Amino acid sequence: MGGVILPDLGAEILVPVCAIIGIVFSLIQWLFVSKVKLVPGATSFLFTEYQYVGIFMVAFAILIFLFLGSVEGFSTKTQPCTYDPLKTCKPALATAVFSTVSFLLGAFTSVVSGFLGMKIATYANARTTLEARKGVGKAFITAFRSGAVMGFLLAANGLLVLFIAINLFKLYYGDDWAGLFEAITGYGLGGSSMALFGRVGGGIYTKAADVGADLVGKLERNIPEDDPRNPAVIADNVGDNVGDIAGMGSDLFGSYAESSCAALVVASISSFGINHELTPMLYPLIISSVGILVCLLTTLFATDFFEIKAVREIEPALKKQLIISTVLMTVGIAIVSWIALPSSFTIFNFGTQKVVKSWQLFLCVAVGLWAGLIIGFVTEYYTSNAYSPVQDVADSCRTGAATNVIFGLALGYKSVIIPIFAIAVSIFVSFSFAAMYGIAVAALGMLSTIATGLAIDAYGPISDNAGGIAEMAGMSHRIRERTDALDAAGNTTAAIGKGFAIGSAALVSLALFGAFVSRASISTVDVLTPKVFIGLIVGAMLPYWFSAMTMKSVGSAALKMVEEVRRQFNSIPGLMEGTTKPDYATCVKISTDASIKEMIPPGALVMLTPLIVGIFFGVETLSGVLAGSLVSGVQIAISASNTGGAWDNAKKYIEAGASEHARALGPKGSDAHKAAVIGDTIGDPLKDTSGPSLNILIKLMAVESLVFAPFFATHGGLLFKIF
Repeated sequence: MGGVILPDLGAEILVPVCAIIGIVFSLIQWLFVSKVKLVPGATSFLFTEYQYVGIFMVAFAILIFLFLGSVEGFSTKTQPCTYDPLKTCKPALATAVFSTVSFLLGAFTSVVSGFLGMKIATYANARTTLEARKGVGKAFITAFRSGAVMGFLLAANGLLVLFIAINLFKLYYGDDWAGLFEAITGYGLGGSSMALFGRVGGGIYTKAADVGADLVGKLERNIPEDDPRNPAVIADNVGDNVGDIAGMGSDLFGSYAESSCAALVVASISSFGINHELTPMLYPLIISSVGILVCLLTTLFATDFFEIKAVREIEPALKKQLIISTVLMTVGIAIVSWIALPSSFTIFNFGTQKVVKSWQLFLCVAVGLWAGLIIGFVTEYYTSNAYSPVQDVADSCRTGAATNVIFGLALGYKSVIIPIFAIAVSIFVSFSFAAMYGIAVAALGMLSTIATGLAIDAYGPISDNAGGIAEMAGMSHRIRERTDALDAAGNTTAAIGKGFAIGSAALVSLALFGAFVSRASISTVDVLTPKVFIGLIVGAMLPYWFSAMTMKSVGSAALKMVEEVRRQFNSIPGLMEGTTKPDYATCVKISTDASIKEMIPPGALVMLTPLIVGIFFGVETLSGVLAGSLVSGVQIAISASNTGGAWDNAKKYIEAGASEHARALGPKGSDAHKAAVIGDTIGDPLKDTSGPSLNILIKLMAVESLVFAPFFATHGGLLFKIF
């Protein structure tokens, strides 16, 4: 088999040290941002949301304990191990207790990640606006550093908490590694269930305000975006932090936690776990540790090594971040694979052990990493107004909103093609080399540069709000132009971030699906059996049902918002003249109430489906549901995100008037511009509510099925048992 160069103690030291370096680096970036002096909403919404989510968290934790404990009738006797009947493993009750603890741990870490991200963003918004007075370069560095604080805090926190949990659980489990890593899967479930509520609740909040502000302010009253006379403007700015920052932070944390858990579960029943080789066992965590160091280096390229002097340098600088981090990470993965893996080993592959070489595992991680980059660049091509697809959409606004909508939808559907091929190739390569473990580490490869990805993603909403603050504070036109340039680049990078999130979700949920099939002791999933096929077709329908719920929620909340904004403009004297202030609080309340009430049905759909299917129809039908939702969910998520992003940037293309073509369509307030605003408004719930929430749907159903697999395998399929 060949030995491992990195000793176990080395691995035990490397992971927490890298995590702590990440946390320290994020605090240093925070210090830099806080040097921008400020002259002396969002938190209250999150607190309200977290109260409701907290109740759910406790209820679901009890459910996990009861379901998993009942597998062996709450017995405390040791049982023969699933994968080696000659050995004895810890009782099922222990799995129930520790799964519940790791679920609560994951949920708590996810909530903290989202909350910290949002605090950092609100802290950075006004500072970015102030720096824009000195020039676009200074403003860019402030916004980017603030994004980096969030990226590094989240990546390092997720890694550190997972590492500490594994070591604490090991005190009880001892040599029973299969049981230990089975219990750790609850960590991913906790992370993703919080992300779902953060994404859906935050998405409904921000888009209700955005649509209301745009429809009345821009189209009816002809006032600029973020004008302080618009009653919905505060709710809109608060929403950017809640949906884009807190939601995105929890979402990517969930992906990261789940891909680590999926890899660890498969590794624990492979030669690493059977022979108790700690360093190769921690290979997924070591990759993430090296990822933090690589992203740290990459960030310095944006903030310290090169200075941005002109507006046109912003987008290339952000793209360079992606390329530099991917190239450096490829080298990092090669080194890790060389020092942390034996030259050959075996990986569990549906009941058999497959012999794998260390270089094959390196290729699995690398293919995931580069697939992420390809998805990022394709997303950028279809959503940036520097390229022809968005310019064509902008051009279609000449003949009104209808043609704009047709062109935008076509662009979204077309943008699915290359990402799906990239995901398909990475699945084929990684599965051929290392079975389901290969897919799990490919997902980790895609997420290994999560700190840079999040920094780029959080940069978008921070710049957007900086522009809003500049407009509301009545700052000069020049400052608004600078913040708009930052925001346009931020829109594209937000789309790239969503592309990463969706691509990694596809790989993660497939890896979790593999772990579920192994844990539920299914040898093959045969599509031709009616049990599986009905699951497949119902699973493919779920993303549509979920999208319908979230779109309708945004629509009904926006309806109330539009009516309220109209009422204020019509009934408050002096509002249009700017002599009296609007009632911002009522609009914030409409958004808050709508999002808290409306996030529950979509959340219940996702959380209850695996439980209902598993209990009544059994594990085969559930495996069909998971496969169906994965296949259709990825397509809808990519097209929805890119359609919305393209419409938004087509509008910005006309507003900026940077080229002859754009000036011919403009200026603000022209018929073409109004058509573009309508497109942007339709795209808002697509790109910020339904699209991003779908990747959580496919991951969450898979990880939930994995956690409850022993219960479904023992007591599931009640209907088929009756008939």
